[in-house]
Amino acid sequence: MTPFLQTLFWLAIIIVFYTYIGYGILLYALVKIKEKSRPDQPLTLPVPLPEVTLLIAAYNEEKVIKAKMDNCALLDYPKDKLHVMWVTDGSTDSTNTLLAAYPETTVLFAPERKGKTAALNRAMPYVKTSYTIFTDANTMLNAASIKEIMTCFTDPQTGCVAGEKRIENKGKDNAAAGGEGFYWRYESKLKAWDSKLHSAVGAAGELFAIRTELFENIPEDTLLDDFTLSLRIATRGYKIAYRDKAYAIESGSADMQEEQKRKVRIAAGGLQAITRLKDLLNIFKYGSLSFQYISHRVLRWSVTPVLLFLLFPLNLLLATMIQDSIMYKVIFILQTIFYLLACLGAILATKQIKIKILFIPYYFIFMNLSVLKAFFYLKKFNGKGTWEKVKR
Repeated sequence: MTPFLQTLFWLAIIIVFYTYIGYGILLYALVKIKEKSRPDQPLTLPVPLPEVTLLIAAYNEEKVIKAKMDNCALLDYPKDKLHVMWVTDGSTDSTNTLLAAYPETTVLFAPERKGKTAALNRAMPYVKTSYTIFTDANTMLNAASIKEIMTCFTDPQTGCVAGEKRIENKGKDNAAAGGEGFYWRYESKLKAWDSKLHSAVGAAGELFAIRTELFENIPEDTLLDDFTLSLRIATRGYKIAYRDKAYAIESGSADMQEEQKRKVRIAAGGLQAITRLKDLLNIFKYGSLSFQYISHRVLRWSVTPVLLFLLFPLNLLLATMIQDSIMYKVIFILQTIFYLLACLGAILATKQIKIKILFIPYYFIFMNLSVLKAFFYLKKFNGKGTWEKVKR
């Protein structure tokens, strides 16, 4: 029994370490090797600049309409080549009334709310430009974002461009915003290295773009439309480029309860995507893309969180059963300290005490617990593409 537990313990440690740290180290090393053998060629803006559609899916977004339209007006792109389109299906507030003040903007509305994916499916036939840029109503883009994205499309192998997501704390610095901000900074590094090695692994809905001709309808019950759409394009032989100079700024969740709703839904969407993109697990068919997809996404959304929480009881058993082993006792003490710091971070977060370093272990444990909860979320999933909006 003891040899089996030891094997399971060390296998779990290796997988957990690889998922959260080892893959980043390996990826960085592979990128450096590639850069020495095949340096990237600088990309330039296409001449003339192509027409693009900025597509915004919205549901009851009256509070941000003016800010979003002001932000669109500040984008550094020829106004006659930038077409702003809103799809506002199911909205019952003043969203459509407020958008009527912008006659140059296309607004598509249907009274029935079927969810974001259904809204995008309905809107895409109205897009007449060669490129479509997707963004959320509550995110603000930097002025150069459109030009930065279009620069990537000068590479004919690029079918999708993922922008960077940045978290605005609004001076609150709560655990949700602080933890998410740290997570996205690390995630952005991995995305950049993924892109340099071969292809980024998915895109986030805050800001990403595609060649319009590559769009294909997505099942309406899809939880992660952005991730699914971008990876479907990658499976057709195109690359997903990552452009950190094109970024979207979004406020962090109001608190950890709101952040949990978002994280559980995203993790459930990840699990759903794994089953629907199962061909991508075939490394013999997709090579580097499969390797990156499994390392960066699949492990995080499946076995690694389970193994992470299995490590603690396994470690306790081994430290008890093998009395003369100092190593298992030391590892157990380190695990205990980490969990205590996470608990302390949780307590301080409820009291609004700002010690940012403690948000990291707290958010890490919270994020992995969300994946476990996602298994149950998906089991009870009603097959609808709608979800409860997160308060920010």
